[in-house]
Amino acid sequence: MSGRLITESPGQDLAGRRRASRNTLRAQFALVIFLLAFLPNLVLTLTAQSTLPAGALMGWMLLVGVLCGMVGYVLSGALLRPLSRLQTEVEGGELRAHTDDPAEILRLRRAFSDLLARLGTEQTRRNAFMATLVHDLKTPLVAAGHLTHALVHLPLPEAERREVGAQMGAETARLLALVQQMADAHRFEREDVTVQSAPTDLRALIDGVARRLQPQAEWGGLELTVDGSGHAPADAPVLERAVTNLTENALRYARSRVELRVTPSGLVVADDGPGLGGSLAQLAQPFTSQPTTIAGQQYTAGTAGLGLFIARRIAEAHGGGLHYSHQPHELSSQDPASPPPASTLPTVFTLTLPEVTP
Repeated sequence: MSGRLITESPGQDLAGRRRASRNTLRAQFALVIFLLAFLPNLVLTLTAQSTLPAGALMGWMLLVGVLCGMVGYVLSGALLRPLSRLQTEVEGGELRAHTDDPAEILRLRRAFSDLLARLGTEQTRRNAFMATLVHDLKTPLVAAGHLTHALVHLPLPEAERREVGAQMGAETARLLALVQQMADAHRFEREDVTVQSAPTDLRALIDGVARRLQPQAEWGGLELTVDGSGHAPADAPVLERAVTNLTENALRYARSRVELRVTPSGLVVADDGPGLGGSLAQLAQPFTSQPTTIAGQQYTAGTAGLGLFIARRIAEAHGGGLHYSHQPHELSSQDPASPPPASTLPTVFTLTLPEVTP
């Protein structure tokens, strides 16, 4: 079956432009003003005892109609001048304040200004994120390329060949993890996270996360500990992904120690790092992964923003939330009557869950 290109004839295009010109706010305003001015004159003329000939009377009504139409056209243009000015400024992308604007136009101008500001911020964030993504993808790809070249072209002993193969596997896993986070962020940004809850051993869940990330902790010279116990209805694989994201972020910024803990309110990931460079509401977004300065130290771009966003969405899907605090805890200064802190470490992320039982 062949396709056909449907085009409009010049007559159809002209008719469409005429319909559009009639269906404008100025045309409607002009018609209303014309009717308000012309109909009373028509009623008075018809009801008056006039001795004028019919032709003169029709000429007079025609003149009144033309004058009413002109008045309607001029007044409608004056009424809509602020709106036309706003349209021109929006098309130019630059809004300016005008003291003679009506209150409705001022509110509309503020709404457009806020919208343009949000669009500009979103575009800046996405541009920065794309630059970060290219960097994060390029690094393991270049490393894998060098390793492949060494594996193919260099006469390596068997032990070194196995080590190169292991490094290639690590770089591939890093790429897959980044791609998975991108896919998760894209899905979680556009649709609700669905979970299938079942009784879950929270201590076993964080034990599994700690075992998988222990090599990363040892490579960075960090201590990774696990504490607490409890059960809660949860989707274990999905919840484990959130805890893994939080733990990887903690291992990236911690100075010496990272702690995973089960508490009566949920799961806690704490570290002794400098904390976030902004509020959780700012950073737990899918397109904020960019270089930042935290506690006076420059940190490279990574996938921290993606990880926090995914963890927050997963927590919300379980009926809880993601909370952040950065406050040094001194055990000696704690009031004995107050509840113990979630962690003695300064940077604490709490993934709250309902119905946590011992």
